Amino acid sequence: MAKGLTRQVVVDAALAVLDERGLDGLTVRAVAERLDVKAPALYWHVRDKQELLDEMGTRVWTDIARAAARRPGDDWRAVMLRYARAARAGLLAHRDGARAFSGTYLVDPEALRASEPGLAWLEGEGFPPAAAARSFSILTSFVVGHCIEEQARAQAPDDRYSVEKRDARVGAEANARVALTGRVLAGDAGELFEGLLDIVLAGIAGLRTGSDDRAARASEEVGGSP
Repeated sequence: MAKGLTRQVVVDAALAVLDERGLDGLTVRAVAERLDVKAPALYWHVRDKQELLDEMGTRVWTDIARAAARRPGDDWRAVMLRYARAARAGLLAHRDGARAFSGTYLVDPEALRASEPGLAWLEGEGFPPAAAARSFSILTSFVVGHCIEEQARAQAPDDRYSVEKRDARVGAEANARVALTGRVLAGDAGELFEGLLDIVLAGIAGLRTGSDDRAARASEEVGGSP
């Protein structure tokens, strides 16, 4: 084993390679070259590229969880809102981050154990474990999918997603609705994310235990119908 070579050092180097070369250029050999060692030296720490990605993903998702930690006065929506925003920031912080870290396996059991208090708190907010798991799965899938599209657009040649070129292809005057959808998707990515996130959270609210009863009571209080 190369002296001074630790798993943390390997992950640091791998993240640097990812930022420089993208996911397609990330290989165990490229990481070894950055560390000025032979590739076999890294196999003491990772068996292959997938295990390397799992180690990197564990670092990124653990940092995301830390940034999204519950704060005094939070309710469930504030926690999930902060998680989604932290996840977007964490994935966008690295080139091809959404592609690289989606589906990665958390290799640190402590990171999993650390979620126990938060899950217990969410149960009091109306999300028993199964509902909490579904909620965060929905949120994570939304954020990852949005970031894949966002990074694809940001890293593409300048005219690949040109609204003007799209209008010219479809005929904007005759296809006004199609042209409008193109402008919505080509708008500010952060604003689009926030608008869609509100919709996602509104749907997640329906997973809360007794949400139908609460909605019915609220409607009755204002003189409406369920």
